[in-house]
Amino acid sequence: MKSNPAIQAAIDLTAGAAGNPRANCSLCSSSFSAGLKESGLRAFLLSCQECFCQQVVRKVVGLDRQTKLSDLQNAAAGSFASAFAALVLCPTELVKCRLQAMFEMETSGKIAKSQNTVWSVVKSILKKDGPLGFYHGLSSTLLREVPGYFFFFGGYELSRSGFASGRSKDELGPVPLMLSGGIGGICLWLAVYPVDCIKSRIQVLSMSGKQAGFVGTFLSVLKTEGITALYSGLKPTMIRAFPANGSLFLAYEYSRKLMMSQLEAY
Repeated sequence: MKSNPAIQAAIDLTAGAAGNPRANCSLCSSSFSAGLKESGLRAFLLSCQECFCQQVVRKVVGLDRQTKLSDLQNAAAGSFASAFAALVLCPTELVKCRLQAMFEMETSGKIAKSQNTVWSVVKSILKKDGPLGFYHGLSSTLLREVPGYFFFFGGYELSRSGFASGRSKDELGPVPLMLSGGIGGICLWLAVYPVDCIKSRIQVLSMSGKQAGFVGTFLSVLKTEGITALYSGLKPTMIRAFPANGSLFLAYEYSRKLMMSQLEAY
């Protein structure tokens, strides 16, 4: 049976969900960086990259719809997908960062425990800034996501090409796929971790109206805490990123391959 775009999109979206079925269930993680939510975003981006953004890249560079993209073109498609995902990610990360700050304030006795809820944070943002208040830190989120996912998908695709050594990348086994996914995750966080740190600071400082913008916050951190503050927590993030992203890509590729084989059987 010949696949059509709608069926292909459904397969890609389902495979992306299989990459992380618990996506977005962790709002109050203990760090500003990776977690189940980020893995869920990457599963979603895998789906978008395959079912929509690759076609956009093909159209831009003048390729046929069935032509396979190069590794860098795949990276560009993933980067393009992340720009749309940032519109959803920014509000959820804003609430998460404020909840973390409020939890620390609650621990120190500065606020009552009843204030430390998702709904209280949402109401506070709506009351003070309106719906647009959920997009404090959007520019820094885009600055993190767009280049970050270029390195994420680029690292994955280039690693797969290296392991394939001239063979089809579709023939790779589970170990090369997991290693490639892990390398992609490492590339992502090495490229954007300082930006993620500044983005989180901006979203927390917006609680009290002390936002200084990306450059101002960046210079303030350098002046008061030094450059090492931009990499605080990098080691556990890297340790977690390798197996998490390796498993994500393995689940995605095998789920997609299984569904495509079932489709072709009809």
